[in-house]
Formats: sequence, C-alpha cells, structure tokens
Amino acid sequence: MDEYCFYNGKAHWESSLQTVSMAGCFVPFAVCVISRYPYYNALKDCLSCLLTHLKLCKDFEVDDHIKEFAAKLSLIPSPPPGPLHLIFNMKPLQIVFPSRVDPESPIIDLDLHLPLLCFSPETVLQVLTCMLTEQRMVFFSSDWALLTLVAECFLVYLHPLQWQHTFVPILSGQMLDFIMAPTSFLMGCHLDHFEEVSEEADGLILINIDNGSVTCSKPLEDSVDIPDVPLLAAQTFIQRVQSLQLHQELDLAHCSSSTDLNEGHGRRHAWQQKLNGQIQQVTLQLLVNIFREVKNHLNYEHRVFNSEEFLKTRVPEDQQFYKQVLDTYMFHSFLKARLSRRMDAFAQMELSTQSEEDRINGMLISPRRPTIEKMALRGSSPLHVAHRRIVVSMPNLQDIATPEVQPRNSSLRKVDAVSCKGCSKAQNVAPKSSYTFKIPEIHFPLVTQCVDAYYTDFIELLSKAMSFLGPDSSALLARYFYLRGLIQLVQGRLLNALLDFQNLYKTDIRIFPADLVKRTVALMSAPERAKIEQTPELKRLINQVVDKPGEVAKVDDHVKNFELPKKHLQLDDFVKRVQESGIVKDTDIIHRLFDALAVGHQKQIDPETFRDFYNCWKEAEAEAQDVSLPSSVMERLDKNECVYKLSSSVKTTHGVGKIAMTQKRLFLLTEGRPGYVEISTFRNIEEVRNTTAVFLLLRIPTLKIKMVSKKEVFEANLKSECDLWHLMVKEMWAGKKLADDHKDPQYIQQALTTVLLMDAVVGTLQSSNAIYAASKLSYFDKMKNEMSVPKTTSETLKHKINPSAGETFPQAIDVLLYTPGHLDPAEKITDAHPKLWCALSEGKVVVFDASSWTIHQHCFKVGTAKLNCMVMAEQNQVWIGSEDSVIYIINVHSMSCHKQLTDHRASVVDLIVQGGEKAPSEVYSCSRDGMVLAWNVSTLRVTSRFQLPGCTLMSARLHQGCLWCCTGNSIVVVTTNGCLRQELKIEESFCEMSTSFLGFQLIPEQEQLWAACAAYSKVYFWSLQDLAQAPQRIPLQDCTEVSCMIRVKRQIWVGGRGLSQGQPKGKVYVIDTETKTVDKELVAHADAVTTLCSAEDRYVLSGSGREEGKVAIWKVE
Repeated sequence: MDEYCFYNGKAHWESSLQTVSMAGCFVPFAVCVISRYPYYNALKDCLSCLLTHLKLCKDFEVDDHIKEFAAKLSLIPSPPPGPLHLIFNMKPLQIVFPSRVDPESPIIDLDLHLPLLCFSPETVLQVLTCMLTEQRMVFFSSDWALLTLVAECFLVYLHPLQWQHTFVPILSGQMLDFIMAPTSFLMGCHLDHFEEVSEEADGLILINIDNGSVTCSKPLEDSVDIPDVPLLAAQTFIQRVQSLQLHQELDLAHCSSSTDLNEGHGRRHAWQQKLNGQIQQVTLQLLVNIFREVKNHLNYEHRVFNSEEFLKTRVPEDQQFYKQVLDTYMFHSFLKARLSRRMDAFAQMELSTQSEEDRINGMLISPRRPTIEKMALRGSSPLHVAHRRIVVSMPNLQDIATPEVQPRNSSLRKVDAVSCKGCSKAQNVAPKSSYTFKIPEIHFPLVTQCVDAYYTDFIELLSKAMSFLGPDSSALLARYFYLRGLIQLVQGRLLNALLDFQNLYKTDIRIFPADLVKRTVALMSAPERAKIEQTPELKRLINQVVDKPGEVAKVDDHVKNFELPKKHLQLDDFVKRVQESGIVKDTDIIHRLFDALAVGHQKQIDPETFRDFYNCWKEAEAEAQDVSLPSSVMERLDKNECVYKLSSSVKTTHGVGKIAMTQKRLFLLTEGRPGYVEISTFRNIEEVRNTTAVFLLLRIPTLKIKMVSKKEVFEANLKSECDLWHLMVKEMWAGKKLADDHKDPQYIQQALTTVLLMDAVVGTLQSSNAIYAASKLSYFDKMKNEMSVPKTTSETLKHKINPSAGETFPQAIDVLLYTPGHLDPAEKITDAHPKLWCALSEGKVVVFDASSWTIHQHCFKVGTAKLNCMVMAEQNQVWIGSEDSVIYIINVHSMSCHKQLTDHRASVVDLIVQGGEKAPSEVYSCSRDGMVLAWNVSTLRVTSRFQLPGCTLMSARLHQGCLWCCTGNSIVVVTTNGCLRQELKIEESFCEMSTSFLGFQLIPEQEQLWAACAAYSKVYFWSLQDLAQAPQRIPLQDCTEVSCMIRVKRQIWVGGRGLSQGQPKGKVYVIDTETKTVDKELVAHADAVTTLCSAEDRYVLSGSGREEGKVAIWKVE
C-alpha cells in the first residue's frame, strides 16, 4: 500500500513494499519565538502567519522564510508605556503589539477572561487566596496552551502585588520531581499526570482547569487550611464578575458580519482590550477592599507596620486569612511600596474610592473612633448581625477524584443585594484613548541597504505623524519622540537620538530611558561626547543623568514590625517608640507625655510602664469600638460625632447614668431605659469645678459644670473619677474656646488627643500622683490666657488649616497658590472645585479642596529641593519653580508630574503669567542668575530669552508689556526682549543704611510702585511717573521683619514678623493704597508669615514658618 508523506513540506509517494532501510526518515521541527516581553497573542498571530507561508513554500525555501520571519520580529521595537500600540503587517494579518498602560504596569497581551470561563467566581477567589497565602500550587489541563495562559492571567489579577516564588507554567514528564520542592511555587502539568502528582506529593493545591475544580493532595487527617477571602470583598468580587460580558458573540449580536479578516481581528482586539480593562478593575478593587485598612496601621517616618493591632481590628472570621497573608513575601513587598508612598495602581484606586469621611480623617490628629453614622450602619448591617462564610472549604482528594466545588448557598445573593447596594456591577470605566502606529514594511533580501531604508522610512513616518499632532497631544508626542530616538540610536545618530530623549522631559518624563542614555554616553568616544556637549540642552541632560552623583546609594525600604521596648527609654527613644505605635505623632505632645509618665522617676521610662500605658491605650480603643448607643440617642447627635470617653455609672442632677464625651459635647446616657440628656456643649460651658458633696459622714468628690445658657448647675458624683474628668473637661473646654477664637478645628482634635492620653496615664500609674502626672499633659487649659486673639484679627480671620497634619513636626509653608474651580463635564466633581496648593519643605506639595478645606491630595513630591513659586498656566496645569532650577508641571487631574522644563541653570525664583480672564498663552520664568525665559504654554518651547547682566534676580512682575524685575539692589524695567527701559537703584533712595529690596508690587490705577526693604519696618512707595523722586514711607507698628507682600483690590497686604503682647508673632498688615494708612494689624501666626496669596480677591491666605506650619484664610473687605 502506498503512503503519502512529506519532506520539508513537499509531498512524496512512498511504496509500502519497499524495505525499511529504503524508507524515508521524517523528523518534525518546531519554530520557537523567545521574547523578553509577554506578547502572547501577538506572537501567536505571527506564528500563525508564518505557518500559512510555510505550508505553501517549497522545501528549499523553508529556512529562508524562517530567517525572514526572525529578522522582521527582531526589527520591531517594543512600544513604550502609554497609549500608543504598534501595528505590523505580517500578511495576511495586521499584528498589534500593545503597550503597557504605565511604567509600573505589566504588558497585557492575554485574554484575561479565560480563567473566568474555566472557573466559577468562587473558585477564582480560592485560587487567588492560595496565591496570596503563597501555597504550593499546580495547574492541570489536557490543553498545554491553557496552562501558561491561565497561570499568567492569575498573576495579572494580583497586580500590583507580585508573585515572589518559582513560576514554571509547563512541566514535562521528566521534570515532575520539581513539585517535591519544599518552598512555595506555581507550576503546570498535563492532566495525564494528575494522579501521579496527587499520590506522590503532599500539601499541594491542585487546580484542574478542564473541570474548574480546586483540590488538595494532603490526606484527610491533616488537611491544608486555606482561609476564606473577607466576606464583603468576596461578595463584591463575585457580583462584579457575574455582571461581566464574557462572550463576544453577545456583544456582536447587533453588528453586521465582518467580511474582512483584519476587520474581524480588529473588532476582537478592541472587545478584548475593553474586557481586560474591566477585569483589571474588578480584581484591583478586590485587593483594595482586602487591604484598604492596612494604611491605618503604618508609621511612615519609621517604616513600621503594627500587624498585631491590624489583626485585632479584623472580624474573627477573617483573622485566619490575614494571619497567613501577613507572613508572606508578597505582602512584605506590598508593605514596602505602601511605606514608600508609591502611587501605583493600588494607591490610585484606594484614593479614588476613598469615602469623604476617610478624606476628613486624613486631616485629623486625634485618634479615630467610630462615628455615630458608622454606629448606625453597623447596627443595621446584616454583615454585622451574622457573619457568613463566602468560600467553600477546599475538599481533599478521595480516590484521586476531582470533585466539583459545591454550588453556593442561594441565600447569599439576598445578603449581597442588601449589603452591596449599587456595587453589584463591574465598574464601567471608560477605556483610555489609545492610538496605533503602523510600522513600515521591511524589504528583502535583508542587506544593510534594506535595513537602513527600513529605519529611514520608520523615522519619516514618525516625523510625519508628529507634525499632525496638536498641542494637547503631548502624551502621544512623547511616544513618538521615544520611538524616533530609539531608531536613531540604532542608526548611530547619537546627537539626534539624545535630543529626542531630552524632549521627553517636556512631554512625559515617566518614559525617559535613563539607563539606555547612561549606557549610550558611556560608550561614546571623547570626541563624540565633546561634540554633543556643545549643545546646551544635551550638556545639561548628560550632567543630570550620567555625571550627577547618586542622591543615596540605596533607598531604605526596610519594614519593621512594632514591638514593645525591652529596656529603659530616654526621651528620644520614647518619642520614636510612641510614633511607631501609632498612638500619636506630634513630637511636642509626646514630650509632654514623657514628662507625665516620668513623674517621680529619673527622666526615663521603664519598659513595664510603657507596656502598661500601651495596653491602657489599646484597651480604651477597643472599648470605644464596642460602644453601642440606642437609636434614640444617636438621633440626637451629629453623624460625625464620636464617643471618646464614658464614665462609670454615677448619680447626677439629671438622674443616674454614664457621662459621655464627644468632640462637641457632654451628655448623660441614662440608665434603666437608656435615654439621652444633654449636659452641655463645650462652647456653652462657663465654669468647671470639682468640689465635694456630703452624704451621711462621707464627702463624695463631685464635678460641677455651669453653663452660659442655663441657670441650673450640672452636678455629678464622679467619686474617684472626679479629678480626671475635671482635667479632661477643662482641657476640652479650653480647646473648643481657642478653636473658635483661632478658627482652627485642629485645636479641638489636639485637645481630644490630650484628654485620651490623660486617661491612659491615669490608668497606667494608678497611684496618688497619677492626676498630677496627667495634669502635665494639659496644654490649652494652661495656655488659654496667653493665646488670646485680638478683636480685629478674630473678625477678619475665617479659618485655619494645617498642611502638616499627621506629620511629626510642623513644616514651613514656602509657597501658596489658589486655583479657581472650573465646570468641565469631563472632570470629576472634586476636580472642578477650587483648590489651594501648599508647597512645603523638600519639594512636598499638599492640595486642599478650597470649597470645604479638606485634603484633596495628600503629600506628593516634585524633586527634593525647596519650591520657590507656583502658577496656574492652564486649567489642567500648575507650574512649580524649584531651587534645583527645574520647572515641574503638574497635571491637576492626576496630581502627578510627568513634565519638566530644564532650561534654567540656577534656582527658578518666579513664574509670571499675563493677568486676565483668558488662559495665558505665555509664561515667563526667572532664575536667580538673571535669566528670563518666555515659554509657549501649548508647545512648552522657549520663544525668547534674555539675561539681566550682573545681578541676582529675586522676583518679577508683568506690567504694560514690560517686565519689572527685582534684583535686590535695584528694580529694573525691561521689555520682553530684554531691552532696559528704567532702573530704580536702592542706593539712590536709601543712602543712610545698607539694605536691599525684598519684594515689590505695582498699583497701575494710581501709577505707584510699592516695595519693602530688608532691615526696615516700613513700606515705601514711588510714583511711576518719576522713580528718581524720594519714596514716601508707611511705618508698620511693632514690625520687626517683612517677608512678603501682595496686592488685593485697593489694598497692600504685608506679611512678616512683629510683636504682640511682648511676644514675637507672625503678623499681617493691611494697608489702604488710597489713604496710605494701615487699616488692620492682624496677629496671624505663632511664627513669621512666609507667603501670601489671594483667592479671587475675596480672601487672602497666609502661610507661616516651621514653628507653626499653618495656613490662615482672611476675609477681604
């Protein structure tokens, strides 16, 4: 019988009658593509195209086709992170090489819904739990391809957490001994080996992809304990997965059939990209729901995680899950990222889904307690009434069978419907805009000329695409710059390549290839480097990337677990330990706590005292969590009130009950039928006294509280608690009074912290001098007379905020910027609100929502140097000038810095925009060395530049088309091209004393120049008509230093330092420019006023030095 055979793809007829020795020998061969990047779908499509060509070619052509195929792939660059995907024509398919979303994200070229087709949502949770607890896991399937794809999908589900252990998605039969490894691993085997693996190895998690089951190979008597995912997180995940549309056929039912192969391929790719995005959102939300509260138990300054306290806050049913997860390498890496404040996908989603209450809590310095609103929700929540298990425990293998996971109790969905209102569907997040760039054809034969032609075509196409982009397409432009720089680098055109890479600073610095630039410069010859350094931009680039010494040899990324001390603590060690514990961060408060606990001892705290104090504090926290108020009582309280302290049951003038303290009031929780009787708000207290009441032969300590609005005096027989309550009520009363006088809600938070520390100190010492020790903590009660606010200040002051809340020390406010709100339908509501930008030390920026004065964005950093100036250049851009000579451009929506302007060579001291209602098209920047640059806001290109000779530039103003520049020794008027028009020299006006200009303001309506000078407690003004005339002077009473000044309407506001009641204070002087008199003298801060800014001419905001570090909001009249 004849047989039909193939030699290298060519058919041959062979006779079966021939001897074996005469028969041909047929050996299959394979083509394997090895890539650094996981382009699974793209490379599969490429191999499919290759197979189509090989089937049609002759035997002698096979090698050439494979070489051409390999050459094509090797010439295709990987796209940089961002919105640009690359397309290559492999015939007959157009192959898409997708980019990663951002530099922190993985490349995803997978069908992420494959595991959701193979497993139920509950089983997916089981697998993810096994990965989070770092089990020894083996995937099985009869389809080799599914092993890698499904395992890779699960790794993507965990992002930004990363699997830290061995990962071998496919094991051959000869490699099965790998599964005997004692450490955690994730491997894959063919289903034929299921029985062998399950018999030979113990404690393995066996995941059958084909039937969607998860089992364990351990014998029944010693089962592997795989915990369940926390209930609410699991419910939300299951519902959102069930809402996903996993079948493209349903999505395309309304569409016409595609008659073009590439059109159908494109439809499939677009659908898959959208679905992948939804799945990533669902899995990321699962991780956020599981680990959201980890941040409440972190101390960033000392990089400490208090795992014990975190576990105590978990419900009993979830503790086993968290105990296992907290011990993993994966979670340890996760903690490192949190403590480094990495703004990865987890942090971004955690921030975007943060509740308003959590945002407000971020500003509080007092310990957290459950609010009345949370108490009400907790009492009515089915999750609080009855905790149900969400994931079925994994069965053990019995007779090598792989039983199906039992169906979930149908009643679970009823609980879901009640507890997860509105969160059952997957988040319908609008996909980010993406673009494609088609790579040019590669011509063969593959000789030098053809490769050069390919590179030339590539650069021409990129340059052409760049020429069509508008100014709003900087993200796309950055990707073109990156690709063009890459191609030019391969061509050996180093100068052009580095120029393209340098342009990434202005378009998107996140994708700047620093390592590639370093290697390129290192390989340059001396003549090549000298030639490149002739270009100023590249000289700066090389200096920054290559020659600049490293800031730190290695970033400190350790993580410590909180431990109680084992030896005596001096003050510095005590401060560190208390901060690590999470009890309180403020160093001044901790110093007072040290004095309190060290009463009667040498100035040190023994470990037993610290342990007792820590336990007292944590017991009080636990008791506060268990406080349960009747609904009739909760109705009488504000939703954001918290019960901070409850007394024992005592006799009072309103009956028997427990006295409760919130941040706002005292009330009596009556016994018998629990009821509410208000004692007083702290604002309404007139007097607090502790006395004694006579009962038979006993004198019972009694607390008396007299109210402003009531004649009757409240009296409570507090007995042994009387002295402590007397201290606490007086501190809260004083804190509330000062909070009202200073318009600073932080004072009441600080008073709360103090009274809770008093309570813990008394509980710790339990001795006759415990009350005396607790009194050492008193602050506001002692300072209330010294912190009085003058009437004018109180009437003008509207509010105070603290950008340093939660920090160990206050930080000086270097610059303030107010940006108005904009009604843009494309923006989130919170993005449309007005904002206050506060620049703190070392490049830190905190952003407040100016409509509510709550934190909009916690601290982010731009560089590490002091920030000197800020300006809003566009509705979506804030420019920040730094001491390190860089201008940082902040996207106001993402609150991130992706662009930098690096043309200055010295500190950037001022940024100027043209005033008016229209968005500015040009920004002027000034550096200390006298360089002035004009920038086109859209293109970020320098349109003009000039140098002020021989001067130190301090600030500038734009007036009537000219720049007025303060150089310290003079005020110079120049055109925007740098031509000198006028100059006011300081020695001409101040002959009797050496001084310099600190700053100036122009009053166009009155044609006047106002200025302040060093070492003078006066403000001077000149007529613009004749600057040669001597200036007029306005003295500032009790002023010792002027630091800043701004113009608001027809007023000049001057900030500095002066005396108030004999004490140095930060002061603001408001001068009427028409009458030339000081209208108001405002005692603004405890430290000097460092900066001023205006909010729409309705308010003025002042920032203070590091002794106080607060921002005051003043009303403009």
